[in-house]
Amino acid sequence: MKPLLKISNLSIYFQVRKSQFCAVKDLNLVIKENEIAGLVGESGSGKSVTAMSIMRLLPEPKASYGEQSSIEFDGQEILNCNHKSLRKIRGNKISMIFQEPMTSLNPFHKVGDQIVESILLHKKQSKSNAILEAKKLMELVEIPDVDRRFASYPHELSGGQRQRIMIAMALSNKPKLLIADEPTTALDVTVQAQILDLMTKLKDEVGMSILFITHDLGLIQKFSDNITVMQEGEVVEQGDTKSVFSNPQHAYTKKLINSEPSAKQETTSEENSFVAVKNLNIYYPLPNKNFFKKESFHAVKDVNFAIPKQSTIGLVGESGSGKSTLGKALAGLIDYQGSVIFDGQDVSQLSSKEIKLIKKDIQIVFQDPYGSLSPRMTIGEIVGEGLDVHFKLNKSQKDERIAESLKAVEINPDDRFKYPHEFSGGQRQRVAIARSLILNPSFMILDEPTSALDRSIQIQVIDLLKNIQKEFALTYLFISHDLKVVQSMSDYIFVMQNGYIVESGPAKEVFSNPQEVYTDKLLNAALRYSTV
Repeated sequence: MKPLLKISNLSIYFQVRKSQFCAVKDLNLVIKENEIAGLVGESGSGKSVTAMSIMRLLPEPKASYGEQSSIEFDGQEILNCNHKSLRKIRGNKISMIFQEPMTSLNPFHKVGDQIVESILLHKKQSKSNAILEAKKLMELVEIPDVDRRFASYPHELSGGQRQRIMIAMALSNKPKLLIADEPTTALDVTVQAQILDLMTKLKDEVGMSILFITHDLGLIQKFSDNITVMQEGEVVEQGDTKSVFSNPQHAYTKKLINSEPSAKQETTSEENSFVAVKNLNIYYPLPNKNFFKKESFHAVKDVNFAIPKQSTIGLVGESGSGKSTLGKALAGLIDYQGSVIFDGQDVSQLSSKEIKLIKKDIQIVFQDPYGSLSPRMTIGEIVGEGLDVHFKLNKSQKDERIAESLKAVEINPDDRFKYPHEFSGGQRQRVAIARSLILNPSFMILDEPTSALDRSIQIQVIDLLKNIQKEFALTYLFISHDLKVVQSMSDYIFVMQNGYIVESGPAKEVFSNPQEVYTDKLLNAALRYSTV
């Protein structure tokens, strides 16, 4: 069978100051029609750079290709294509789902208009028909309340919903080759399974080939026909997926396959609650043309729970269930109705001065290590910023605290003068943890802290979080859609659906014997694309 995509001797160089950096070296890859090719490797291995080169999206001439490099798509040499020819290919014959939807979607345009634009660029049809097609695509990728979401801006959607919009755009013209760069990273397990099932269905119906890039080995094992393993820009192993997983030849491949989190063995038996929530409700105002009629969205509904001291609560549920909203309320970042009791004190009854003291004890680590760190500040400035708010320290005392906090998360204190872009995703997340840790909190809210990381880096961050929990006597609320990670971290599990907590209990009991149909659905979806 004639290959749809043939990459030969691909080398990619980036001009860095006065020298060249080789990001990809002599890569060879063949993708046949109606085939799913998996591309795996840790951050910095060259996966995304390879994907971007297929569509010629790298910044040329800063990025350049080796003399022997060739990317042949459907018999056409991509590296020699002019701009006009590339426009006919991009988004039409080859589509790409990017890893970070927030940076890929235009924040000034409604998501529905962006899907319509993608359709009209490559199809000769009326705008009204394009709108109908766009809404069908949104229904296809399980976007709820399509008419309302069609008119929403990207920031009004959850991370999972934004990713589904990106997938809808990529599938709009039924491409011959779909490049999926970490397409399910921000998705909960049920939507993840739905998206992969959808992509498989489209592959079979229209003969579409897929280049699937991910750090999740479970997905690769169940979803791809063959696999290419990259390390530091080079291919270290290739073969059919079954053979590679059953008998990996390279040490690096073995390391990736074995990088799976194990279930937490110890369960905290502390009875006294450290953080308690009573009758918590959160409302978001909705835009309304009628000035006299105010409407709101009920995001969190009558939530009650207690968190024992020095325990870890795993909070799970689909996108839009209210997990992150609940976390933000506990951190004091959004308004709520009801009571949040922290260490015996009702936060709503405290003065502003008392609340300031408590905020030091409650810290949050956000999902995105790229977006949560200011690119204009050094990591030393980022980590130490909170000290100026809560403590009166001289320069030497401040520098000492910054150094201690960086050491605690295994970052060299000498690197405190570097900027975030000089660090990998895993290192940036460590910096974000250090920023929270430096204030000596007693309660940390971890909102998807490992979702953007490679599995091997996830294991490192999980181990780090466990170690600092013991060292600093921390209590965690751990929010995640990755049930394996939740299982490895949590003493207790809370399951959220449509703003309600529908099930809770010790982690072992919830995972082994779920009582609610919804919980069982989450677990089954997670197992469908997990390693065995």
